[in-house]
Amino acid sequence: MDRGVSTIETCVAATEGLRLDRALADALPTISRERLKALISTGAVTDAQGVLRRDPASKAVPGGLYRVVVPAPTPAHNTPQDIPLNIVFEDDHLIVIDKQAGLVVHPAAGNLDGTLVNALLHHCAGRLSGIGGVARPGIVHRIDKDTSGLMVAAKTDRAHEGLAKQFAAHSIDRRYKAIVSGRPLPAQGSVDAPLARSPQNRKKVAIVAGGKRAVTHFSTLARLRDAALVECRLETGRTHQVRVHMASIGHPLLGDPVYGRTKPAHRPVLETLNFRRQALHAARLGFIHPLESNALAFDSEMPSDMQELFDSLNV
Repeated sequence: MDRGVSTIETCVAATEGLRLDRALADALPTISRERLKALISTGAVTDAQGVLRRDPASKAVPGGLYRVVVPAPTPAHNTPQDIPLNIVFEDDHLIVIDKQAGLVVHPAAGNLDGTLVNALLHHCAGRLSGIGGVARPGIVHRIDKDTSGLMVAAKTDRAHEGLAKQFAAHSIDRRYKAIVSGRPLPAQGSVDAPLARSPQNRKKVAIVAGGKRAVTHFSTLARLRDAALVECRLETGRTHQVRVHMASIGHPLLGDPVYGRTKPAHRPVLETLNFRRQALHAARLGFIHPLESNALAFDSEMPSDMQELFDSLNV
């Protein structure tokens, strides 16, 4: 080891036809395959003859010896901050958070600190995924600042990689509760409409031909006063998906400042409750533990502000 750089020598399996990245991932279970792909591509892997191997897809020599140079993770520029977190589940590999509305997930312009990332850096004290070579929390997915509810973050590269594969395969069980304007008819259905950045306003998402496929399945849970509580099950997980899809069928989320327009009948209630966010809550999160392979499922009750809105509109 030299100044944080580790050199690892390993023999891969004596199996014909394995890709180099796959063979090394099997031989080095503490380093993710994605990380190994990046290391191979940047010239950090040599074979027994000292020849650089730069193609992750090239075939490994069965039983061959390889040397992998692993640089120290680049330190994060984010500052750990002692921000209270509602932790639903935690083990050595991952952490499930019930995020409060108003908490930004990632630092960005206008929100350089006070984010979930800052909170995780403090809580996990460095025990976080560095799948991209950066010592930062393994945020596998996001929910909007003003959306509350369940999120999972990875503590290890292998957990990050395993969760990311499940999100990419759309096998994660993600269900949201939303209070929408009007009552959907029929009471349940699906919206299958591609989403992309709006050509007219890059800060918004819109239904755009040629965008990424997005599918939301909705069902009415309760009829309210010119409104409804609906459950939205995501088949895909695009930015602002529930908000855009429900607005597209004429039922925008109450309080949504971007995709909704408040009906006169709802204004007094929203003003009285000082409800100034989209009425959206990530209520269920289910997935397969990426290392233990057991099924995990978590449920979260609506937060008090949404419950108050529900009670005020209940028929």
